[in-house]
Amino acid sequence: MKKLDLYNELLTIYQRNGWQLRAVLLTPDTLTELNKGEGDLLQSVAVKDSVVDALWFARPSHGQREAWELRLLSETQYALFETFEADETEEQREEMRQEMEARLRDYVTGAK
Repeated sequence: MKKLDLYNELLTIYQRNGWQLRAVLLTPDTLTELNKGEGDLLQSVAVKDSVVDALWFARPSHGQREAWELRLLSETQYALFETFEADETEEQREEMRQEMEARLRDYVTGAK
């Protein structure tokens, strides 16, 4: 399946379940493919250069928390999930998101 088709499919599924796309991690090849797609798919979202393709989604969670999921842009279903307390700072949240990105890279590249 083409990355563009997979991107659109995952976006539809996650949005249907109340998730909002917050950021994307893309390899240069995938960025080129998505930019060739119809419309401005990446216009309203932060795009980060990466060695893996993944999508960051977020939505409200129980007890004033916020749920974040990092979904691998692949037919292989793999995602990392974390919830953040309302009193956590953006710096603490960003540190955890970076750790999750590192775990995803390790999973994809086979690093330990």
